[in-house]
Amino acid sequence: LAVKDPTAVERANLLNMAKLSIKGLIESALSFGRTLDSDYPPLQQFFVVMEHCLKHGLKVRKSFLSYNKTIWGPLELVEKLYPEAEEIAASVRDLPGLKTPLGRARAWLRLALMQKKMADYLRCLIIQRDLLSEFYEYHALMMEEEGAVIVGLLVGLNVIDANLCVKGEDLDSQVGVIDFSVYLKSDDDIGGKERNVQIAAILDQKNYVEELNRQLNSTVSSLHARVDSLEKSNTKLIEELAIAKNNIIKLQEENHQLRSENTLILMKTQHHLEVSKVDVEAELQTYKHSRQGLDEMYSEARRQLREEAQLRQDMENELVVQVSMKHEIELAMKLLEKDIHEKQDTLIGLRQQLDEVKAINVEMYQKLQVSEDAMKEKNEIISRLEDKTNQINATMKQLEQRLQQAEKAQMEAEAEDEKLKQEYVNKSESLQNEFSQKEKQLLQLETDLKIEKEWRQTLEDDLQKEKETVAHLRTETQEIVTLKKEFLKLQEKNKQLKSTCEDQESALQELASKLSESKLKIEDIKEANKALQGQVWLKDKEATHCKLCEKEFSLSKRKHHCRNCGEIFCNACSDNELPLPSSPKPVRVCDSCHAILIQRCSSNVP
Repeated sequence: LAVKDPTAVERANLLNMAKLSIKGLIESALSFGRTLDSDYPPLQQFFVVMEHCLKHGLKVRKSFLSYNKTIWGPLELVEKLYPEAEEIAASVRDLPGLKTPLGRARAWLRLALMQKKMADYLRCLIIQRDLLSEFYEYHALMMEEEGAVIVGLLVGLNVIDANLCVKGEDLDSQVGVIDFSVYLKSDDDIGGKERNVQIAAILDQKNYVEELNRQLNSTVSSLHARVDSLEKSNTKLIEELAIAKNNIIKLQEENHQLRSENTLILMKTQHHLEVSKVDVEAELQTYKHSRQGLDEMYSEARRQLREEAQLRQDMENELVVQVSMKHEIELAMKLLEKDIHEKQDTLIGLRQQLDEVKAINVEMYQKLQVSEDAMKEKNEIISRLEDKTNQINATMKQLEQRLQQAEKAQMEAEAEDEKLKQEYVNKSESLQNEFSQKEKQLLQLETDLKIEKEWRQTLEDDLQKEKETVAHLRTETQEIVTLKKEFLKLQEKNKQLKSTCEDQESALQELASKLSESKLKIEDIKEANKALQGQVWLKDKEATHCKLCEKEFSLSKRKHHCRNCGEIFCNACSDNELPLPSSPKPVRVCDSCHAILIQRCSSNVP
């Protein structure tokens, strides 16, 4: 059985209790007279149920002294989301008798019910789930669909008129316990169903009228806002018209002034023209006299221009030659810079090669020292082992063989060391030639010598560690003897497993040969079936004798019908059997077309 989620069960129970409390409150209010006081029991139970619904899934908040878990935090958010709720929040904060946040939340719920806007306020909260997640867990009632259902149910409370006195009540110390006896059915409730139906119809009409009033109020407020905006725009336009008229008057005055100035300028220009005409005539006469002298001056100037033009061409040619020389000099400078950069790069590369060669020399020297120390230690170990072999039993003969192999490995290592020494000598000769050319870099070698001293100290530490490894190797030799015995046992097991594998492979080969034969027979049968398609079965009444032996069918000689060729044989004649991989028993096959035969009842047997 699937285990139910306990939080889902809690949400369902709270939703059912909210439905019952809201339904009971509306029905009792209609029978009581719609206007309710704070002492009315169904109304008190409704507030208790709402507290439980709002408390479901609340996160525990740490305060300075203790842990808080109140519903006043999410209800305070309503004034930020819904501006009309600011009055309720301010009045709740100003109440003198309230000391705890839970008392403020209870007062807030009562004021919202009196305003008939509890559903609107809570709907704004449910929509903003990002803000609610700070106060509620993800599985809380207000975060799930049940919260939206409860908000929809709260719309029905707009029918009720409540006159509640919040100022004198002790809301901080009230105990919120649900009284389930209120919601149990009685005989009077069953008798008053007709009356409740009528009251429900009246309530529906009232709700409809109230919703129409709300819509009309919203439209009226929007129209008022539009009228205000239009009035503001009209006032702005009137002011702009007045400013435009003033500008037009100023422009007209400026136009008159400009026209009067224009007439004065025309009079002055005419007078100046008459005076200038007299002057021009006098200048023409003087110009005619001076023109002859100007022609002579012009010819001389023309000659000078030609000479200057030739000089300019010569200077331009010289400039072109100098520019070309300048370009060539710049190219040569660039090539020289490239050569300098390349030489600098080669110098840097040679320095890096020198550093690498130094590092290789240090490594080779270290390897030589390590190999020599290892050889000395191995010789000491071998001498000790030879002393102990006289005291050990015949079981240590195997260890002597391994020691001989180790000696061979040592010889090979010595040969490799000699080769390395020869390579080192050859490299050192080549490096000495390079060092003679680069004596200026000896200062770097001095720093490398300091590093080598540090390496020597580290190598001494490594030598001590290797001595410890020798002690471990002695213990490992004893473990190798036990491992050999286990290895022999595993070899015997391996031989047994190989023999079983060979037997299984032979069996699989036999099965594969049989399967291949059966597949070939099946392919032959399929080809025969394709050739004999379209033939019709013989009827049972017509087939009374076997086709091969021509004997009559009976209980002992049963009919076997071919699927393809339609021929009928008895069980004595159809002895051809074929093994199939899909069926445990062999199948009978037709002699003519090799198709599978179907057994049928003979005509003599019912």
